Amino acid sequence: MLAASAWVIVQNTGREPKAIASIADIKGCIIGVQLGTTGDVKASALEKEGHNEVERYTKAADAVQALTQGKIDCVVVDEQPAYAFCRQTNGIRVLAEPLSTEYLAMCLAKPDSIMARMVNNAIRTLKQKGIIDTIIDRHIKGDASTAYTPKRGGRAAGVLTVATNATFKPYEYYDHGNIVGIDIDIAHAIADELNMDIKVEDMEFDAIIAAIQNGKARIGAAGMTVTPERKGSVLFTEPYATSRQMVIVRDNNGSATAGHGIISRFKNNFIADGRYTYLLKGLGNTLIITVCAMLISLLLGTLIAVIRTTHDNNGSMPIANILCKTYLMIIRGTPTMVQLLIIYYVVFAAVDISKVLVAVVAFGLNSAAYLAEVIRSGIMAVDKGQMEAGRSLGLSYATTMRRIVMPQAFKNVLPAIGNELITLLKETSISGYIGLTDLTKGSDIIRSITYDAMMPLGLVAAIYFMLVIALSTGISRIEKRMRKNEYR
Repeated sequence: MLAASAWVIVQNTGREPKAIASIADIKGCIIGVQLGTTGDVKASALEKEGHNEVERYTKAADAVQALTQGKIDCVVVDEQPAYAFCRQTNGIRVLAEPLSTEYLAMCLAKPDSIMARMVNNAIRTLKQKGIIDTIIDRHIKGDASTAYTPKRGGRAAGVLTVATNATFKPYEYYDHGNIVGIDIDIAHAIADELNMDIKVEDMEFDAIIAAIQNGKARIGAAGMTVTPERKGSVLFTEPYATSRQMVIVRDNNGSATAGHGIISRFKNNFIADGRYTYLLKGLGNTLIITVCAMLISLLLGTLIAVIRTTHDNNGSMPIANILCKTYLMIIRGTPTMVQLLIIYYVVFAAVDISKVLVAVVAFGLNSAAYLAEVIRSGIMAVDKGQMEAGRSLGLSYATTMRRIVMPQAFKNVLPAIGNELITLLKETSISGYIGLTDLTKGSDIIRSITYDAMMPLGLVAAIYFMLVIALSTGISRIEKRMRKNEYR
């Protein structure tokens, strides 16, 4: 680590190099932060003063990656994660002078004041016993992944669900498939004091408070600083540690990249500690979500298309048609991510439901709105004489639609249906916003451990590409088979 007085030359495309030697030098810089963190708050204050531009990332590792590439001038992040980033990434260093000093605490929902008192009593007891100090010392000084051995077995007082963001070593991070770190060990110790079992939920940092407020988690523990803004939304426990906001800058005496060979990087990203299992688990969830959502979208989309077409043809089912049009307007008029978050945090707020099921419902409902219009256009493209011929033969409207019109409609729009299903597959990549480990989230976990962006993302892109090719091939074969039946 270089001395604080050393000058760092930061290369930025289209900008003059910015020399950073101390906190005073960050004025006029582009600052990278993780969205929703204390670093974001501090940098936003500088931005409001008109001195700085702030780039916000969903993960601190992405901000550090942007720093090594010269896209930003510095990164503001908590002290221990800052040093962890520097140990893993060549070409960067931490300024000796802190930007600010804060207290770390856990958060609970405001109505949960009784639990807050219980947790505070547990924290006081753990402080008196020296357990919290021991946990912090073992993690920071001994570089331990776990520093506390929790009790095992079913507890009479129930389960303590802890929301965290496992990308901040040493506070919370993944190790051998498990979420570990200072906050996790302290949470285990608190659960032991309360005679409760513990369940840890990994999610985006800016989703933790929402999870607490909506009952998806009881406690938020993610190296969270007590701020007046957050106090307006949640209750904070007594502080259990102090932290400093540090500034990471590029080191002109070091390489901007790790410089490892492809084979060693591959081993580090996927083989070491069995990290490929994150991708396997994510791939499994992605396939389950995609297949189940496809079935929902095809069934619901077809039903909506038939209702709307029937109303257009003979004016029947007016109420059902209005409901369908309203549904289409709402779904097509709002982003998929917003729908996913609303279904998880609002619709199923009071229900302990599988996140996979939530994702299936969200993506199925979203895709159905687009498939409905695709299928409706296919029905309208079928000559009206087909319906008239079926009715003249004595078939009912429903039978004619099912046996004569719909097969022709599906054949006409099969390529468009295939495109929508491919879009559905790729849209599942946002499932990580509700703490679900899908394929993209699996790569995020690996990146948070290795700080290597290119290889995990490259492999995930290749996997998605192969899945799309397989789906496209399947649609093409179905299309060819339907064409052959045409000439028999």
